[in-house]
Amino acid sequence: MTSYFTITFALIFLPASVVLYALAPKRLRWCVLLGLSLLFMWHLSKRLTALFAASALSVYACGLGMEAAVTQRGRAIAEGMAKKDARNICKKRMRAILAAGIIVNVGLLIASKYLEFFSRAVIAIVAPSDDGASGLASLGAPIGISFYTMMALSYLADVYRETIPAEHHLGRLTLFLCFFPQIMEGPICRYGQTASALYIGEPLKRRNLYEGALRILYGMAKKIVVADRLNILVETVFDGKADYDGGIVAFAAILYTVQLYCDFSGAMDVALGMGHIFNVELPENFKQPFFSKTASEFWQRWHITLGTWFKDYVYYPVSLSKGCKKVTAAARKALGNRYGPLLAGGIALFCVWFLNGLWHGAGSQYLFFGMYYFAMIFAGGFVEPLAQSLSERYRIDRSSLPYRIFRTVRTLIVVFVGELFFRAPGLRRGVELFSTMVKSFSLASFADGTFLTLGLDAYDLVLVLIVFAGVIAVDVARERGVSLCTELGARRIPLRWTALVALFLVVVIFGAYGHGYAPVDPLYAQF
Repeated sequence: MTSYFTITFALIFLPASVVLYALAPKRLRWCVLLGLSLLFMWHLSKRLTALFAASALSVYACGLGMEAAVTQRGRAIAEGMAKKDARNICKKRMRAILAAGIIVNVGLLIASKYLEFFSRAVIAIVAPSDDGASGLASLGAPIGISFYTMMALSYLADVYRETIPAEHHLGRLTLFLCFFPQIMEGPICRYGQTASALYIGEPLKRRNLYEGALRILYGMAKKIVVADRLNILVETVFDGKADYDGGIVAFAAILYTVQLYCDFSGAMDVALGMGHIFNVELPENFKQPFFSKTASEFWQRWHITLGTWFKDYVYYPVSLSKGCKKVTAAARKALGNRYGPLLAGGIALFCVWFLNGLWHGAGSQYLFFGMYYFAMIFAGGFVEPLAQSLSERYRIDRSSLPYRIFRTVRTLIVVFVGELFFRAPGLRRGVELFSTMVKSFSLASFADGTFLTLGLDAYDLVLVLIVFAGVIAVDVARERGVSLCTELGARRIPLRWTALVALFLVVVIFGAYGHGYAPVDPLYAQF
């Protein structure tokens, strides 16, 4: 059992989890979920689970410490201390405790994933001639460390802001951080979103069981039928040493984007489906990203919980800081009210995308990926007023279908290029592939059939096309406010079971496993 998509998990662990949850008395159901979550984490991480334990204990202690500071503030005011003085003392204490919690948790993350990367960077600066330096070895990362660390930091920040009370129950806080449906790839939840539902232990409901199972199977179809099948071609082009023309590189970049979407959104469907079964509504992480009109909108629809985390805990704190406010005021004077705030906001945007790139991995390609989207979104903020002005001058209807299609296609090109660099084994390889795509673009490999020698035959490509067309059709329905899972859950039994069995057969019959295919772990589990 290495992921949600193994036979052991799907046919043994998950059904056993549902049975144990149903049999347990209501007051102990949270214990069942906690035990299963810790077992799942230990099975995948072994001794590295100790790092998670250290994180959970530090978060618990820091939360209680900040609450104690608030209690002392109230006591001091009651004893006659000036409110302003009491608040300042409290904030200072809470700020110190928050800093300690951040240092511990970010330190564990760095030691687990980034120690070698950062130590190499330091060596490159201090001793640039030492090309053979390997740096300090990272400890190794427990499953989901990037996800539960961000959840831990959001909990600490919300306690500091006094938007949520500190949790006094260590088990309840631990369950929030390691709930097994979300520990592998998210979504990144806030304490107020899921903690209560996890602890209450509501009984299983027939409709939830059906809708959850349907969404799980849908996610499995996206992952196993489409994403895993495309992996062969993507690996051949990106990781191989053979030379391909620009048409093949562009083809591989497009297919990798499809692979990543079906892999990650498929995993989210499975996670949300499992949560739904246990009456825990995890936040949606995708909202039809391929319908976006701008790069900024794309990231409001793709990995939504990551984007909102950076917005709430990085972008707003930086942009509202005293230093950034001074820059904004100076920029307004120099550039006016339209462009001044955009320039100043670029500081916060840079911080978001630098950290976003680094969050995805310790590699130059990920940092470039972050800076790529920073440049695209930052430039878009300056170009948008100009585009609006030109549209008004030349009477271009920006709401018309042709113009909307143009904007969507333009955005998809930006996304495909970004994913090319994201998937490349390193920045140098990414630059090579991009250069080939631009300078040597040709469709000759499609005319002579070379594209069918990259690991996928015509049957594979047609099957991918058909199933992905179905995925897009579901996204179109969602864009119009129609949830097929909910709609089917309200239908009569024959139709409900027909849909469920059909999805099951699609996964079993057309899944990319067996001879010629290799198991593919979920792509975002590595981040």
